[in-house]
Amino acid sequence: KMVFLCASALESVRLLMLSANERHPQGLANSSGVLGHYVMDHLMSDVAMAAVNGPSMPHLTGYRPTPLHVPRFRNLTESRPDYVRGYQLNGGASLPDWQRGTTLRGVGVGFKQALRKTGPWSLMLIAQCECLPRKENRVALDPQVRDAWDIPVLRMDVAWGENEIAMRKEAGDTCVEMLQAAGYEDVMRVPTEPVPGAAIHEMGGAPMGRDPTTSVLDAHNRCHDVPNLFVTDGAAMASSSSANPSLTYMALTARAAAFAAEEFKRQRL
Repeated sequence: KMVFLCASALESVRLLMLSANERHPQGLANSSGVLGHYVMDHLMSDVAMAAVNGPSMPHLTGYRPTPLHVPRFRNLTESRPDYVRGYQLNGGASLPDWQRGTTLRGVGVGFKQALRKTGPWSLMLIAQCECLPRKENRVALDPQVRDAWDIPVLRMDVAWGENEIAMRKEAGDTCVEMLQAAGYEDVMRVPTEPVPGAAIHEMGGAPMGRDPTTSVLDAHNRCHDVPNLFVTDGAAMASSSSANPSLTYMALTARAAAFAAEEFKRQRL
């Protein structure tokens, strides 16, 4: 009677594309031609790091306290001239772990004692930037490359836009500025490679929308073209915000399931 597709954003898009038929030659539920477009991920800033003395703890406890989170604060009341939307900040602290033994020099008792010395705490702060939905960011079935089951894989054509690049630069500056303002010395800026997909927050590809000619899903995550087919994972996202998206997927799924159950009771599905 109904199908819920929730295979993760890109795999759900690939399955819809692979399900093309005579009625849906461009892919299932793709009369709009939007399927595979508006792919997004979160863009991470450079990392700001500092070392600080803190409590000395046994290696079995206290390795990592609860991390901190700062919700988006840019472009809320005042607009910046260089970019729209904003970013969240994530931070934390940790003690040197036992993995440093792979590069630490020494042997025997002295080596073990060196590993027991926890040393200074390492603090870090990093921004997670919003990605704007752009139609040119897309995935499509690769005409040549196939997976282990002889099924076409997805070819990625996704890049950051000018807005994301400008936001990322300012966000990294802010991370360094905040640690310095907090009184930490010798704050380092550690470069990161801004590659789409690195945040593992893939979104879009089958976006929700009111207009069937410009979107794949309606407000209840139901396909415009196939009324008994729902897509409730990250593929449904029409924008990325700056927050971690998993709870949003869960909320959208719960809402879509409640809607589908009510429609089924009324014999409309």
